[in-house]
Amino acid sequence: MSDRRTFVLVDGENIDATLGSSVLGRRPQPEERPRWERVTAFVEEQWGQPVTGLFFLNASHGTLPASFVQALLAMDYRPVPLAGRPDEKVVDEGILRTLAALRERPEADVVLASHDADFAEALGGLLGERRVGVIGFREFTSTQLSMEGVQHFDLEHDVHAFNAELPRVRIIPLEEFDPTWFLR
Repeated sequence: MSDRRTFVLVDGENIDATLGSSVLGRRPQPEERPRWERVTAFVEEQWGQPVTGLFFLNASHGTLPASFVQALLAMDYRPVPLAGRPDEKVVDEGILRTLAALRERPEADVVLASHDADFAEALGGLLGERRVGVIGFREFTSTQLSMEGVQHFDLEHDVHAFNAELPRVRIIPLEEFDPTWFLR
């Protein structure tokens, strides 16, 4: 293992909202949610270095989902429960502040699990001396996150973070096309 470390920053609200509204068309059932331990294991294997998972939570309502927090801790994620005023996007602000703090750590690589264009400028500011990646559903990831130097990983097809196939319509690179899948 190298001396470098990768930080995986999870915008759980964004991933969950995209999964629910854009992929499933309804609130995801617990068994339909990503297996977050697969995300950190995938990134560690891809980049060959230790990974620290940070999972950002909106705790503005004053409580934490205790069972989910315990599950995150069991998967070696660090829950980041943030609270603020109703008009504040606390998860986005927490991720932006973390991306800014990572600028001071040139030995730290970063992978963002989100589709949100709000992170494009901060993510772009990390390019150069480090590896930068984005994990999400490719067809819903903001094009502003598609800058040169950012690696993109599909949460379902690259990471294999789900236990079941999702009902997605996605662009298939010809070299990956398997017509038998459509003939079922």
